[in-house]
Amino acid sequence: MGDEQLDDLLDDDILSSSAFSKLRWRCRRGLLENDLFIERFFNRYADVLTVGQARGMYLLMELADNDLLDVLLGRPHTQTVTQDPRVQSVLHLLKV
Repeated sequence: MGDEQLDDLLDDDILSSSAFSKLRWRCRRGLLENDLFIERFFNRYADVLTVGQARGMYLLMELADNDLLDVLLGRPHTQTVTQDPRVQSVLHLLKV
């Protein structure tokens, strides 16, 4: 799952405004706590977000809300998606 607009782009490319809007919509969550992390991330990095980071966010959004919150809070988890380097990059930015 993700955005087909990103398929032919390099991870280091800056995300277009239309791709950013689509990503932001996809990142809406059911738990307020997750939304707070994600909204802060978008407010800080909207202008410099890369295609690779967007791909990492799409992978994170595949997690259930409670699993995502565990990951964001640094709780022990068994989610293998967090091993992806793009996800690791995004998680670092989400937690600062």
